[in-house]
Amino acid sequence: MFDEILTKIDDIVWGIPTIALILITGIVLTIAARGIQFTKLGRAFKGIFKKNNGEGELSGFSALCTALSATIGTGNIVGVATAIAAGGPGALFWMWVAAILGTATKYAECMLAIKYREVKPDGHVLGGPFYTIEKGMGPKWKWLAVLFALFGVLAGLLGIGTMTQINGITSAVNMAFDPSGANIALTIGGNSYTYATVIGGAVVTLCAALVIIGGLKRISKVAEKVVPAMAIVYVFLGLSVIIMNATSIPAAFVLIFKSAFGWKALAGGATGWVLKQITDSMQKGIARGIFSNEAGLGSAPIAAAPVQTNEPVEQGLVNMTGTVIDTLIVCTMTGLAIVLALTNPEFFAQYEANGWKGVELTANALSFNLGGDNISVKFLLMLCLAFFAFTTILGWDYYSEKCLEYIADGKMGLVMVYRILYIAAIAIGPYFTVNAVFTIADITNGLMAIPNCIALLVLSGVVAKETKSYFDRFPKLD
Repeated sequence: MFDEILTKIDDIVWGIPTIALILITGIVLTIAARGIQFTKLGRAFKGIFKKNNGEGELSGFSALCTALSATIGTGNIVGVATAIAAGGPGALFWMWVAAILGTATKYAECMLAIKYREVKPDGHVLGGPFYTIEKGMGPKWKWLAVLFALFGVLAGLLGIGTMTQINGITSAVNMAFDPSGANIALTIGGNSYTYATVIGGAVVTLCAALVIIGGLKRISKVAEKVVPAMAIVYVFLGLSVIIMNATSIPAAFVLIFKSAFGWKALAGGATGWVLKQITDSMQKGIARGIFSNEAGLGSAPIAAAPVQTNEPVEQGLVNMTGTVIDTLIVCTMTGLAIVLALTNPEFFAQYEANGWKGVELTANALSFNLGGDNISVKFLLMLCLAFFAFTTILGWDYYSEKCLEYIADGKMGLVMVYRILYIAAIAIGPYFTVNAVFTIADITNGLMAIPNCIALLVLSGVVAKETKSYFDRFPKLD
């Protein structure tokens, strides 16, 4: 009953209007920034390690790692699998579309966050869509800024920041250490939980609490070390799958495109289901794409705002690489591994018979494609997912704290109370169903994206002006 209610709300939030808003925002900003994701991508990657001496608290690389720590998480492993399971292989195509357009969106929202940020009396910097809305659109729109910040707090506390991540970690731990579910520790509401789930959840909660209490600088230091390493490990695993199954890749792409546009249903004569198939693929693909790379969500600008720079465009360029890394590289690795497996009749039969979803689907697809020891692959996947999700927990604590700081007008006592609630949400996350936590995350993500995209459309002229001014002054990277 609870899952059904959440699904209905999710269908409303992620209906055609929201999908259209996000896609239109990406198109408008692509035009405003002169196709920056195509023409300046190389320059963006070169600028990642550039040293800046401007006003701020973090280096550009630290800010990117903080943003990636929040984006590279369960969405890349569990989210892609749930999208394909619910929307078909075509969901991967719509993730790519959302990512290509979202790269321009990520550039614009991060650039504007630095342009409109505030330096507080104690020297710390606060910025994000809330100030972009309030300062860029004007004080009369502050209600929209507060609404965004409120949705940001909810997303961190109830959705993408806590329950989805810890749920993904404990599912992977349980899959690696007690896949049969034989060692039951406790039963809640008719659902049984193993010792692996309970212990794994407790350990992650404790580790997260120790880092979260340390604040931004501790989070950024952890992110700088963990994010690059875990991304390299997972990309290596994904590349191994692609190389070993290179001859099957064309068939996988055919399946993705057919599913994305309903050609399979149309060819079978089921014309009445074509629109539904396309809509399902778009909805799940775009929603999970936003869940994964957060372009248009308004989260990454909060991490970009404290960067030590006097040139907003520079950090906008750096941060837009995050969408490429997250979705076009990491998510694609996961998606192709799953689709490659689904093109095999033997695996597809097992998939339909067992009803695999989430991390279980990803793990079985990787194991099938690699053809090695199933246990070893699941253990390696558990490690990747644990690091991915743990850093996402840390990143989203920072985002939601900054949203709360804006709402509370700097009253840090309320932020400390929030940290306790955040840690508590992590602790209870393992005891919700996978579908429930991802649906809650989708809903809060969609609610954040709406006010942020409205502001980006209104301020697209500012994006065009700032972009042109910067490249006129600095045609080449220093």
